[in-house]
This record gives sequence, structure tokens and C-alpha cells, in this order.
Amino acid sequence: MDITLIIAIATMGGLAFIFAGGLAFADKKLRVEENPLIAKINDVLPGANCGACGKAGCYDFATNLVEGKVNVNGCPVGGIETAKLLAEIMGVEVNDTIKYYPRILCKGGINEAATKMTKYYGPLDCKSMHLVSGGDKLCFYGCLGGGDCVEACPFNALFMNEDGIPELIEANCTGCSMCIKACPRNIIEMHPADRNVFVFCKNHDNPKQSKNVCSVACMGCGICARPSEGGVVMENDLAVINYDKFDDSKIPFEKCRTGSIAKLHENDKSTIIN
Repeated sequence: MDITLIIAIATMGGLAFIFAGGLAFADKKLRVEENPLIAKINDVLPGANCGACGKAGCYDFATNLVEGKVNVNGCPVGGIETAKLLAEIMGVEVNDTIKYYPRILCKGGINEAATKMTKYYGPLDCKSMHLVSGGDKLCFYGCLGGGDCVEACPFNALFMNEDGIPELIEANCTGCSMCIKACPRNIIEMHPADRNVFVFCKNHDNPKQSKNVCSVACMGCGICARPSEGGVVMENDLAVINYDKFDDSKIPFEKCRTGSIAKLHENDKSTIIN
């Protein structure tokens, strides 16, 4: 055998032996033992990897829980049942938490919102319409009707109604907030399940303009704010509810000409202070 080949084989073998030894040494010295609780917690989590907890996924949430960086009730998809299982694993107590739902704060659908004189032609997803020209509607604050929020929901908790406005199926909703991230107009907000009064409008146009672009827009008249004792404030011609001071018994709902401030569930007669 050629001496050069023998030297090459010996050299490669020697280097392989040295590298293997180095890797074995590094593995022994640098190995980080995984806490077995992480695997147990990960098995309990729903596995949606939706990011609603604020982490990269369920495994990342499990790691942060073991490290004490998140709470056992930090998974909105799993809800209180998952929180109880996590609390049992971690050896802590958990209190029942109020569920949160996404609320669509716009009623300006096909029948309510005024349309432009020139028809929009282009991609029909909300993000594209928002960037290109705002779609067909004159209101630049309301729902575009493209259904991006519906597509983003991994739990089939939203659908587009006949008026072109998304509606929530509460029984399917886990509170993951993926619909909020998908909406370019920021008309979807998370609210406690027991909160029943909202301003269903985001329009900041002046009163005359808002009336022209949508029949159910807030006209900035302030009729709801004046008797509310700080429960409703006016911000750039839009009524905004301050839930820390809000008492719906002080709100003259019947005097709102467009019905922009209203109860989500009309049969709820209770006075809610959140």
C-alpha cells in the first residue's frame, strides 16, 4: 500500500479519535439535564401551539412555567381545566379565572356602510385591501369584510354573517386572540365574558363625515358621555368606555341615534360595573 495513503488514513483516524473524545468531553461537561416536569406539563397542554400565551408554543410555555416565568392559568386555550392540571403538577393552587372573548367592535356591514363611487378591484383579504385602497367602503376605520379573522381562527369560532361582519361562536372560542392579530383595522378586542356594553365603532371622523360614511357610526355627539360621570369619555370624536368607572344604568342608550353604544346581549338587564 502506498505510504502516502497509509499516512492519510492514520491522520484521519487520529483526528476522528481526537474529535470524538472532545465531543464526549463537551457532552459530559456541558450537558443540561431537562427538568422532567417540562415533559409532564407539555403532555397536559392542548398542543395548539397558537402563541396565545405569549410564548413560541406549548413546549416553550412548559419550559417557562417550570422556570416560574408564567402562571399555571397562562394558557387561554386550555382554560381552567388545564390550569388545574398544571397546578397539580406544579404543586400550587389555582383560582378560577374569568374567560375572555374577542368582541368585534363594528356593525358597519354591507347594509350600513356607504360605498365608494369607484369599485375596488384587487385582492379581497383585509390586509391587502387596507394597504391598497381601503376596499369598497368609505369608512377607513371599520370592518373590511375580507374575513382574515375567520381564516386566522384555528378553532372555527368565527364566521362571516350575511351583512359581511364577523360573528363569534362563543362555544368554540378559546380566547387565543389570533383573530385580533389578523385584523389590520384593530376593531377586535379581548374583553371579559361578563362585559356586556360596548361602543361598536372605531370611527374618528368628525360628526358630519362619520354620519356620511356609515349609518351606525358614532357621531361624536357625547350624549352618552355627559351623564356617565367618567364612565364614557370622548376621544377624537369617538365615545370610549372607561370600564373602571362605567355604570350602564347612567347611559341613555335610547338617545344614541345610531345605536353605536349598546349591549351585546340585549336581554341582559343587569347593571355591570367592571
